[in-house]
Amino acid sequence: MESGNNHNNNNNNNNNGFVNQSFVGSLNASTISIPGAYKSKAPTNGSKPNPGAGDAHNQPEAEAEAEAGEGQQGKQRQSWNNDIEFLMSCIALSVGLGNVWRFPFTALENGGGAFVIPYLIVLVLVGKPVYYLEMLLGQFSSRGSVKVYDFSPIMRGVGYGQVLATGIVTTYYATLMALTLRYFVDSFYPTLPWSYCRPEWGANCLDSAGAASGDAAQGTVRTTSAEFYFTNIILREKPSIDDGIGYPSWSLALALAVAWVIIASIMFKGVKSSGKASYFLALFPYVVMLILLVRALTLPGAFDGVLYFLRPQWHKLLEAQVWYAAVTQVFFSLAICFGNIIMYASYNRFGHNIYRDANIVTTLDTFTSLLSGVIIFGILGNLAYENNTTDIASVVNGGPGLAFISYPDAIAKFKVLPQVFSVLFFLMLFVLGIGSNVGMASCLTTVIKDQFGHIKNWMIVVAIAVIGYLLGLLYITPGGQFVLNLLDFYGATFVALVLAIFELVAIGWIYGVKRLCRDVQFMLGIKTSLYYRICWAIVTPLLMFTILVYMLVRYEPLKYKDYTYQSGVYVFGWCLSAFGVGQVLFWAIPAVRRQPSDLSLCGRIRRAFEPLPNWGPADPGTLKRYQLYVQEGQANAIFQRSSIWHKIYDNIFG
Repeated sequence: MESGNNHNNNNNNNNNGFVNQSFVGSLNASTISIPGAYKSKAPTNGSKPNPGAGDAHNQPEAEAEAEAGEGQQGKQRQSWNNDIEFLMSCIALSVGLGNVWRFPFTALENGGGAFVIPYLIVLVLVGKPVYYLEMLLGQFSSRGSVKVYDFSPIMRGVGYGQVLATGIVTTYYATLMALTLRYFVDSFYPTLPWSYCRPEWGANCLDSAGAASGDAAQGTVRTTSAEFYFTNIILREKPSIDDGIGYPSWSLALALAVAWVIIASIMFKGVKSSGKASYFLALFPYVVMLILLVRALTLPGAFDGVLYFLRPQWHKLLEAQVWYAAVTQVFFSLAICFGNIIMYASYNRFGHNIYRDANIVTTLDTFTSLLSGVIIFGILGNLAYENNTTDIASVVNGGPGLAFISYPDAIAKFKVLPQVFSVLFFLMLFVLGIGSNVGMASCLTTVIKDQFGHIKNWMIVVAIAVIGYLLGLLYITPGGQFVLNLLDFYGATFVALVLAIFELVAIGWIYGVKRLCRDVQFMLGIKTSLYYRICWAIVTPLLMFTILVYMLVRYEPLKYKDYTYQSGVYVFGWCLSAFGVGQVLFWAIPAVRRQPSDLSLCGRIRRAFEPLPNWGPADPGTLKRYQLYVQEGQANAIFQRSSIWHKIYDNIFG
């Protein structure tokens, strides 16, 4: 420790608030992957870092919060086997059904090419900065998505609200995996069951296997057998849910059970085993997608569909709904603002180069979304050709089922061994679902384990699997897609957007962009560019707030296809949204109450916005160096001007 102090004293001549690289960078930073390097070592004597003399009057609160954080930072925190496993796990989490399943139907509903431009803009201004931000917080603090708010305890409700949204998404993600398992099993039939029409489907049914349709009148849209099969046989979908949602399908209930057993078995051993599986989970889907890309682009009419996907419709840029859809797609595609990225990064070694990883994952995620879009719209172009129409958007219904209609329809057109391609495709979808679902369910497990460290991991996993299975039965009823659509908007999408704004304000202005950038300098030895500083402080929260306000002003009641829900259902939806967002206030109250009683109410509130004494790296030695580092920055700040405009400028550019 004396040596560290000597280094510190030798570098007190820094005027910019950053300590010398020889003191910090060489100890913590790394730009290469060295498995096992700089791993945090658990304290052997259970001692806590000294919070500093300035916090002596706050001992009751400090001790209580430090005790709560010890389980998170201390002895039992797992870590990845090596740096590559973290990267592959992030790819498996972020590159998933959000790209292959959600992106194409979101693009279809928002004008094809009209959606791509806002999506790319939002990705640059929201997705990439927030992804890097959450990686930084998780790795720096080694805390899960709730405990990470130790940097401002009054905002901890943001983490709990995101856990609620993650839980809702986890339940219906698993049912999508159940659908893929059902299709996977059906793929072993000698003739693919969705490739031909049944008599009860009428004359408007078009064989997905490729039967000629020259007798169809110009402009008359016929429905493919793949769509009939998904709607009538797999989902048994009802025209409305006014008389109830019905009973679960026994075959899908069995498939859902298998899905949760697989998820739970992977989670039993935590990141040690899921990291090994990530190589397959991340790379295998691209092999299948490249095969499907070649097939889709060789179909008649595919070029028109791809043009519809890539050709911008500039007037659509003025529609708030398109931008709102772009923001929500980025959320689901990258899995940001749900706590998953923070959770994965919290298992990293302290000096791991996440700047590189964040760029790799966000770039690859964009590429995968565009690749999926080209495949889907190539197929839609072929469907329009088969229907003798030029209206790409009219040839298939939108919604979450699109990937279970257009993809099977394309596979049915394979002349040689379509069963092989079908097995590969639905295995790919299942693998994508596993990667994302394990990440989300692990986020829930981490939050519970952080709060109740005495509970064994397998008990938490089993409880999540059982509850997730029981809730998932709602989605595999005849009215299940109506329920999914409702909970997706009110329980996940809307809540995630509002809480993301709270998250960005908490990090950018309560904790401060300046301090965050100093933390990056301490951890990685690199300075943060103006791009990230301006996005974190101004552009990203302002863009998201503008979209939220505009969406609320132009709000129209949610529909599923052409069905309008009953008024009581909308009341339930908004109550669910209020419950998710209301976690911010709910958890702020105990954070204020835990402050020292000798402070005034305003003093206790202000104190609740400040980081806990043990906020920082998990390793006690690194934490002590960090506390000295923070004190040095605070000493330099004493001599700066204190006007409000200077403080704003200093927070962004300081």
